[in-house]
Amino acid sequence: MKEQELIEKLRKIEALYAGAATAGEKAAAGNARERILKRLHVLQDKGTAVEYRFSMSDMWAKKLFMGLLRRYDLKPYRYHGQRYTTVMVRVPKKFVDDTLWPEFQELNGILRTYLDEITERLIKEQIHGDSSEAELRASPIEANQR
Repeated sequence: MKEQELIEKLRKIEALYAGAATAGEKAAAGNARERILKRLHVLQDKGTAVEYRFSMSDMWAKKLFMGLLRRYDLKPYRYHGQRYTTVMVRVPKKFVDDTLWPEFQELNGILRTYLDEITERLIKEQIHGDSSEAELRASPIEANQR
């Protein structure tokens, strides 16, 4: 996948979660953020924000999630003593369930695939052509018991 293709996929995902109903709205992915922000502000005005704790599996996922929160004007934080991969945020549950978490999971999957492809290609081209898994052998204890 080329970088421009990745960017297009990311835009389409955002348009999907913005609730684009018509072909024209889907094409106008640039307005997706504003539509999502409007829905979020309506929920926030109802006073339904809840404190959430998200534990990210790695730093790439955390960076993506923090970027997504900031894109929607949400303020990520963590408490003293929490792990570096923990992200706290006050946000309405409906927004997390319907938009934020599903969008994050989809974006994370696409970015992870893209990063895996680039890493695999670079290792094959620049380090060594054989990127297969290591040979599986019996453990020394199992071998001695035979």
